Amino acid sequence: MKRYYDKISDNIFNCKNCPTRCDGISKGKYNFSEDVNFSEIYENYIIDLINQKPLYFASKCEKEGYPDIEIRNKKDNSIKSYLEIKVQRRTFMSVEKYLPKANLKPSETLALNLSDLIRYFKIENEIKIPISIMWVLLNRPCIVEDGMTAFHHQTIEELSKIYLKEGNVRRFRRKSGEGDIVDGVHKGVVVNYHFSINELKRWYY
Repeated sequence: MKRYYDKISDNIFNCKNCPTRCDGISKGKYNFSEDVNFSEIYENYIIDLINQKPLYFASKCEKEGYPDIEIRNKKDNSIKSYLEIKVQRRTFMSVEKYLPKANLKPSETLALNLSDLIRYFKIENEIKIPISIMWVLLNRPCIVEDGMTAFHHQTIEELSKIYLKEGNVRRFRRKSGEGDIVDGVHKGVVVNYHFSINELKRWYY
């Protein structure tokens, strides 16, 4: 696979040379409700962008367990695809320490809830309708040209190939922290699977 950032100097991705290096300190406190509300802002934003296009209509998906957004053909109202939105403001600074066989640098690493990933594998296999994941990256100047926001996406079909190839070397379980439990239910994500930004496609809107 052609690496999207091959044209950029490796120094950009060298955390040791970064003037605004991420702290690498675990949050410890996870505000699940705040993260959900924050993600919904970008879900609505992406829905609006898609709806400005002539061919498709996007809306929030109401099916339990399905991705965030349902995309339909305007012509016949058939479902074209589903889209899951993942907003990430931090990177996994210790990825080389905890996942040495993954061959990932902190600056390129993106995380996805493992249970979501497995569930979407199953859903797509059952319904035969494409599912994609879109990562919204914030405040990551090492990989975001304007220093603010960038959108990268990939199909579940391609992510499945990577998952089957890499296996558990990209899987990591963090410790539960404050805020993971909401109304007596553990809702925080503690098991993530990791991908490289070089395995994704940049979305220009």
